[in-house]
Amino acid sequence: ISYSLEILFPQNARDVFWIDRKSGEIRLRNDLDFEDIGLYRLQVDATDQGNPPLSGHCKVVLEVLDVND
Repeated sequence: ISYSLEILFPQNARDVFWIDRKSGEIRLRNDLDFEDIGLYRLQVDATDQGNPPLSGHCKVVLEVLDVND
């Protein structure tokens, strides 16, 4: 199975997240800041190597908490 990541909201957050194409693990590339963006919506797509290939997707919603106030 191969995984890919699409940023649904906000559009300018493409450099914040990274996905491992083999495991589907999502990681941060940069720090998150509640004052900048408090909510992210991502879509993870999974495709197998069958003939024909089958695919599916799920939505990931990430809410950033303000822990320093």
